[in-house]
Amino acid sequence: MAETVRPLDVDKTLLAAAARTVRGLSMDAVQAAESGHPGLPLGMADAAVVLWSRFLKHDPQHPDWPDRDRFVLSAGHGSMLLYSLLHLSGYDLPLEEIKNFRQLGSKTPGHPEVKHTVGVETTTGPLGQGLATAVGFALAERMLAARFNTPERVVVDHYTYVIASDGDLMEGVSNEASSLAGHLGLGKLVVLYDDNHISIDGPTSLAFTEDRAARYHALGWHVIDHVDGHDMAAVEEAIGTAREVLDRPSLICCRTTIGFGSPNKAGTAGAHGEPLGVAEVALTKDNLGIPQEPLFYIPEDGATALTDGAARGAEAREAWEDRLKEAKKDDGDFKADWGLFEKGAVPADFAWPAFAPDQKGMATRAASGKVLEKLMPALPWLVGGSADLTPSNKTLTPDLQSQSVENHAGRYLHFGVREHAMGAALNGLTLHGGLRGYGGTFLIFSDYMKPAIRLAALMKCPTVFVYTHDSIGLGEDGPTHQPVEQLAGLRAIPNLHVVRPADAVETMEAWRHALARTDGPTALALTRQNVPTFDREALGATGTVEKGAYVLADSDGTPDVILMGTGSEVHLALEARETLAAEGIAARVVSMPCWEAFDDQTEAYRRKVLPPDVRARVAVEAASPMGWGRYVGLDGAVVGIDRFGESAPYEEVYAQVGVTAQAVADAARHVLGRRAGATDEDAAEEKGGTPESDRGGED
Repeated sequence: MAETVRPLDVDKTLLAAAARTVRGLSMDAVQAAESGHPGLPLGMADAAVVLWSRFLKHDPQHPDWPDRDRFVLSAGHGSMLLYSLLHLSGYDLPLEEIKNFRQLGSKTPGHPEVKHTVGVETTTGPLGQGLATAVGFALAERMLAARFNTPERVVVDHYTYVIASDGDLMEGVSNEASSLAGHLGLGKLVVLYDDNHISIDGPTSLAFTEDRAARYHALGWHVIDHVDGHDMAAVEEAIGTAREVLDRPSLICCRTTIGFGSPNKAGTAGAHGEPLGVAEVALTKDNLGIPQEPLFYIPEDGATALTDGAARGAEAREAWEDRLKEAKKDDGDFKADWGLFEKGAVPADFAWPAFAPDQKGMATRAASGKVLEKLMPALPWLVGGSADLTPSNKTLTPDLQSQSVENHAGRYLHFGVREHAMGAALNGLTLHGGLRGYGGTFLIFSDYMKPAIRLAALMKCPTVFVYTHDSIGLGEDGPTHQPVEQLAGLRAIPNLHVVRPADAVETMEAWRHALARTDGPTALALTRQNVPTFDREALGATGTVEKGAYVLADSDGTPDVILMGTGSEVHLALEARETLAAEGIAARVVSMPCWEAFDDQTEAYRRKVLPPDVRARVAVEAASPMGWGRYVGLDGAVVGIDRFGESAPYEEVYAQVGVTAQAVADAARHVLGRRAGATDEDAAEEKGGTPESDRGGED
C-alpha cells in the first residue's frame, strides 16, 4: 500500500502543551521520589502525545471495554510517561498518586503493573517482555475478529501499540517475538521504537551497532525509518501510514534525544536512570517553558489534547456498544457465542474424560492430549500451541486448525523454537481477554521462558504452561534434556501452581484445576514414559488434585510411616508400601501433585493428610530434593536426585540415580530405625524401648 500523508488536523499548540505537561510531571515525580528514569519520558513525550491524542482508541471511564486499543510501554522503566498520560487523559489516577511515585502502596510503582494501576495492560520493565506480550495482544485481536466479524458486522477491530527502547530490541525475546509477528503478518501491531542511541553503560555503539531497520525488514515487518521523534507532524504521518499497512506489523524508528530539554544531561546516559537533580530540573523547566512553581504543574491547556482524544474514544465505545447490542438482538447464535468468550469458563455440565484403572497405563503427556481432545471442541476460547514440539507435547488435537496468514481463525499456534516468545505471547493472549492461552515444550526448556512465567505469576495471569518430558524418565536424550532442578525453581515462583500428576486421572484433574484458576498461571509437568492408572476404589483414595495433596492409599489405623510423592514416582511409593506391609510396617501413601494448592488448604485438612504425630515420612520425586523438607520434617527423608542424569533407557537411569521402590522402602525403614526384615521387637531392642512405645509415642 502506498504511504499516505495524514495532516496534523488539531491545534499544534495543544499537543505541545500536553507534551510539556507530561515532561514536567515526569521530572517532578522522579525528583520527589529521588528515584526513577526521567530520560525516556522527556524523550518520547512528543510521540506519545501524538499517539494518545490522535490515534489511541480508549475510554478512561470504561478502561476495560473489549474493543479498546492496547497500549504497551515495553520500556517500563519510563513508567512516568505512562502515568502522566493516564492522569492527563482522565483515568482514575489522581495527581496525589503521581506525587507518590515509587512510594509504598501507591498506584504508581517503579514499573507499570497490570491490575494494580488502571489503564496498564501488562506488567513491563524486564526489557523485551512488553513487546513480546504485545504480539499476543495482536494475535488475540486477529483471532477474535476472525471468529466474530462478518462483512455486515464488525465488533472486533483494534490496534496494539508499543513504545520500545534500544534495550527492548537488544533482548533476545523481542527478536523471537518479532520474528513470529512478521511470519504471521500481524498488521495491527505498531511499534514506536525510541531510537535514542543511549543505554545505561553509555552510547549504544558500545554493544548495539547492527542496522535495526534492516533487521526488522528481514523479519517481515513494514519499517518507517528516520522519523524525527520530536516532530509531531512526522510522527503523526508515520503512525497513520503504519495503520494502513495491514499485512505486516510496523516498526516506526523515532530518532529522539534522551532527557530532551535538559541542558547538561540530554543525550547522555546520565539522563537514563537517575533523577536530574533539583538544579537541572530547574534549568530544564526554563528551557522547556515550564513554570518552576508549583511543582506538578498542569496548565489549563495541558491536558486538552489528551482529554479530547479520550472523548473521541468514548464516542467510539458508545458506537461499538450499539453495534454489539444490535448483533446480539439480530443473531441469537452470535449472542450465545459471544457470551462463551466473555465468560471463559468450563461449562458446569462438561463431561470430563474418564480413565479406567490400568496397570500399564499411559504417559501423562498422552493423557493430557486425550483431555484436550475433549476440551477443545467445547471451549472455543481455549487456544494453544507448542514451541516446535507438537508431536511430543500432545498439544494439537484433530479438530484444530493452525493459525497462519491465510487462516486467521486457526486456534493452534506453531511458535517455532521460540520458548521465551511463546510464554510472553501466551500471556498477551490471555491478558487481552476473550481467550485463554496454553503452550507446550519440554520441562527442561522452561529455563528459556522463566521471565515470562514469573511475569504471568506476578500479573495473576492464568496462562497454562504445558511441560512434558518432566524427569529422567525421558531416558536416552540424556542429562542435557533431563530436568533435575526445574521443579524446585518453578515452585519457588510465588502464585505459580506447579502440578505434576501421577496418572491419567490426576492429569484430567490437573487441567480442571488449571482452567478453574483465574488469578494465576499453572505449570503442568507431564511424563514421557507410561505410568499406571491407579484403581482408586481399590486403594480407598480420598481426594483430588483440587486440594493439592490427598491420601491415595492408607493403612488401618495410624500409619507407621507416610510415603509421599508426585508424578511418575507415586507408583514407586505404592510398591514400597506393599513391601513394607509384608514386614508389618503400615504405610500411608500421599499423592502431592500440587504443593501450592495443598498449602492453600485449611490447617485441619493439611493435618488430616499429614498428621503431625506421624513424623516418620519419606518423599520420593525424580528431581532435586529442595523444598521437600517442609513436608517430611527433620525426622524424614527424601529420595530424590542431587546430580545430573544419564543417557540410557529410563529404567536404567532410575536405578542408576537411586530412585526406586526399594530405595523408598529402605528410607522408610531408616526413618523408623529398622533394618530390612526386622520385627517390631528387633526394632524396639535397637532403640532401647518397647514396640508399643516406639510406634505410638509423642514423637
